[in-house]
Amino acid sequence: MHSSKKRSRIQTDEPFDVSFPICKNGNVDTGTIDLAKSPSTFRATTKSLPPNPSLSALYSPSTTAKIWGIAQRALNKSSPPTLYPEYTKPGSNEYIYRDLEFWTSGFFPGSLYLLLERERKYPLAMESMGLHILQQRFACNWWTTNLHQNARLRGTHDLGFMISPWARKAWELEGDQRAHQTLITAAQTLATRYNATTRCLRSWDTCITKRYEFSDPKSDFLVIIDNMLNLDLLFWAAAELRSPQLRDIATAHAHTTRLHHIRPDSSTIHVVNFDQHTGAVKAKLTNQGYSDASCWSRGQAWAITGFAQTYLWTRDPIFLTTARNCADYFLAHLPESGIPPWDFTCPRDERTPTDTSAAVIACHGMLLLHEAVMARSEPSIYLDGALRILTAVCERCLSPKASFHTSQVTIPSAELGESAEAGELEVDMGDGLETVLAGATINNYEFAPRRWAMHGLVYADYYFLLCGNKLLDMGIGGEILGNGNF
Repeated sequence: MHSSKKRSRIQTDEPFDVSFPICKNGNVDTGTIDLAKSPSTFRATTKSLPPNPSLSALYSPSTTAKIWGIAQRALNKSSPPTLYPEYTKPGSNEYIYRDLEFWTSGFFPGSLYLLLERERKYPLAMESMGLHILQQRFACNWWTTNLHQNARLRGTHDLGFMISPWARKAWELEGDQRAHQTLITAAQTLATRYNATTRCLRSWDTCITKRYEFSDPKSDFLVIIDNMLNLDLLFWAAAELRSPQLRDIATAHAHTTRLHHIRPDSSTIHVVNFDQHTGAVKAKLTNQGYSDASCWSRGQAWAITGFAQTYLWTRDPIFLTTARNCADYFLAHLPESGIPPWDFTCPRDERTPTDTSAAVIACHGMLLLHEAVMARSEPSIYLDGALRILTAVCERCLSPKASFHTSQVTIPSAELGESAEAGELEVDMGDGLETVLAGATINNYEFAPRRWAMHGLVYADYYFLLCGNKLLDMGIGGEILGNGNF
């Protein structure tokens, strides 16, 4: 969102050259995009909804307690975290942590900022849990202090995932100047991975599985569907800097992805390997799906959200059409349970792994789609689709509840003799996973170096919270809780 907050002068890295025009529907168009506009200009009225007890889990004390229970473990340490939760290993309830330079490091701090956003913007919607806003602000800062340095990592395309979930909220909610500069730096760093011949950003430098190996970046240019979610960072920075170069990079990448990662039936291809010298496609593969010809459900979800975001920034209807077609495929291939399998075209039985991360990522994209379609005065199926999936997730895939509790302590007082006050706020994480959601699948590909399914996953929880906040922003969250609009 473009902000009018007063800020210090932006310090930029060395300029980079991008020698290509803005592309619209494959044609040159240099004058149709307003760099000052952002997705925040889209708002649409929505039909009233009855209270939904199942969906109230989006805002439950247990959901908040799960996040806070992990956060508080680091708050009394002598230095801020350098390891960040990623997943719960199958057969275990506890988080496995990853180094701060791993691509998922931004999601847990992002979840903390989503809770802070609820407290800031919608306090009347939230049940009081005894968690003070000053504690939340401290936790947000503590968990992100060591993440700013990631903005200069040139060996990854995942800077949107690593930086945006927490830094955008730090800027928008807190006016955090350092977070703003980190976002700008991250976007400029990400842009260095652009190749004018392939007209897209490089995703992975290398990729090694038990089936194939790409170890020479000079020979291969790997692009994955997930990369669509990193474009939002480029579009945001383009609006902040009034930079057509950054916007052109994001737009060109989206067009290239649309042409090569989306099949005629609107299912998605995970990995495309380009010849970086000619731009020709060398291979189309999977790295996390059932097969090269299958449709990995999280990849489909990335496409829905990524193309919806791109439409909201560019207003190019071809991106809206692509997002809608991908969402229609997702909805049409859902099983009766409403929970997507890890791959839509894999052989299925009662033991087939689900992927709740695909579910909630797709829901977020469908909520964006609903607003965009309604703003065009067209009928939308996407709110109903998103709520159907979210309801199924809340009814079938929540881990056992966590809870807050505190005991009274007695404090000697010169005036009162003794004063009884609330003691330390503690969290009972319950008897199950440390994550909010179960039933996620990192990677069930037969030839994957690490193959894990049916567990908790940090970005499943992040997008679950993000959907809740988006529904509040749309004026629907209050109706879900039976509290009206906020």
